[in-house]
Amino acid sequence: MTLADYRKPLGTTNGERVVPPTDKDFELSPGGLDDGRRKAALDKLATYLDERKRFFLGYQTNQELGNRKDVSRFLDYNVNNVGDPFADSHFTMHTRPAERAVLDYYAKLWHAHPRTIDRKTGTLARDAYWGYVLTMGSSEGNTYGLWNARDYLSGKTLMREPRTDHHAQYVWVQDTAPPENLNAYSPVCFYSADTHYSVAKAIRVLDIPSFYELGTKRYPLANPLAPGKPWSHEVPSDEDGRINVDALKKLVAFFAGMGHPILVNLNYGSTFKGAYDDVETICAELRKIFRKYRLDRREVRYGRDADGNELVDVRTGYWIHVDGALGATYGPFLEKAIEAKRISDGDARLPKFDFRIPEVCSIVTSGHKYPGASWPCGVFMTKAKLQMLPPEQPAYIGSPDTTFGGSRNAFSPLIMWDFLARHSEQVQIDMIVKAADLADYAVRELRRLGANWAAARSPLALSVWFRQPPADIVAKYSLSTVPMPNEKGKVDLFAHLYVMPHVTKEMINHLVADLKDVRPAKAEHVVDGTDVLAYADGFAHDDVARLGLVRTWGHGF
Repeated sequence: MTLADYRKPLGTTNGERVVPPTDKDFELSPGGLDDGRRKAALDKLATYLDERKRFFLGYQTNQELGNRKDVSRFLDYNVNNVGDPFADSHFTMHTRPAERAVLDYYAKLWHAHPRTIDRKTGTLARDAYWGYVLTMGSSEGNTYGLWNARDYLSGKTLMREPRTDHHAQYVWVQDTAPPENLNAYSPVCFYSADTHYSVAKAIRVLDIPSFYELGTKRYPLANPLAPGKPWSHEVPSDEDGRINVDALKKLVAFFAGMGHPILVNLNYGSTFKGAYDDVETICAELRKIFRKYRLDRREVRYGRDADGNELVDVRTGYWIHVDGALGATYGPFLEKAIEAKRISDGDARLPKFDFRIPEVCSIVTSGHKYPGASWPCGVFMTKAKLQMLPPEQPAYIGSPDTTFGGSRNAFSPLIMWDFLARHSEQVQIDMIVKAADLADYAVRELRRLGANWAAARSPLALSVWFRQPPADIVAKYSLSTVPMPNEKGKVDLFAHLYVMPHVTKEMINHLVADLKDVRPAKAEHVVDGTDVLAYADGFAHDDVARLGLVRTWGHGF
């Protein structure tokens, strides 16, 4: 077939234009809708979604799911996994066995310690994993992980105290920073310029200062990356979207030297470029800094026993969180495919990211991206010795309140379990080999269109990015778009495609054919009279503190 064979009218099926549903189609009346109108609205929506699915290239969500056959019957049950996954509640309509199976599955993939009982103490082993299936996507997991990290690093402890009525109560206690280091319980957060916006949003909600905020407010002239100049909003990334390791080391060393605990967010499959931060190398380099500034082991006081002796918890002064929203689900299979020589990584070694690395404290991933689910979901995982304990154990539900929310989606674990039950590890290896080959094909075909499209792919990523095409093509393929500053001080507009399991070579060919006779869109750096680059790098008045950059573009989804 030639490129011309793939050129078809935008938004059509068999030559007939598909009209998207409107608010009018779904407008409700006090009397409800008759079956004819109700079914017509649903049919119109289904037709529209079927059409969009044919060209859906721009976002990292699999559209080929196969959930209707076996799992749809459970939509007629109101199920809720409220409380802890490992403690059944009084709410008996739940799917905890499926949730625990999913957690065990990913714990093995991520080389976490199993949930075994310590023979000496009769309690759960300290290195055993703990986690839960998320009701939202990885944004929930990022927020929960950073919340856990904040309390761990800031010297907070949850105490269980007896009451006179023989019931237990919990109380939060806070250690006091020693006089020789008043920053001992003031953590600072580091994340790269390619990090998902949920991290910046979470640290605002949790009141965790970024290195930019703390540096600007307390150390305005001490920027280790550019002494005497303004601090960067985020840790710089390289052109492939990976965090700049040398810059991160300098920043961490500065704040560790000032006595601050260190909270680092790393990415495994970044949002736009699909890049993998080299978690293993980063942790090996930071390990030296942690030892130098005694953050590898420190004592946190949380009270006294009956004899007046201090009760002490031994902790680290660092927390490494891995946002594997996309890559943590398929990364283990990509690694196995490389080991089997089914994929060549060339000079680009696939970094390890999981609990094989002792400094990794928590990992989050999304279930609705790869391999895919019908709605947002995911997995958060940490170690039992690091777990943030519940503020209470409500008698109402009979299960510890250890997760981010109260009620939890019990359907998501079932969807994730069903996929894992239907797809062996070998099948998932085959899936990632196919996806990697297709990503390689996509970047080759886009480059054949000419250098003006600037097509590129990070090593082993499933994302391929290129200059943003005209609006009708962006709409047809549901392309995600971002502006990127260039070396001339202006902005270039880029789009990307993500190779998910539903993507085919024919879909790539359609896109390439549509791009053949058009030119990339252009953008100026002045928007609505505002110089966006100068504004982003500028400073407010002296009486207003700039806390951090929370982007409203890029880094999305």
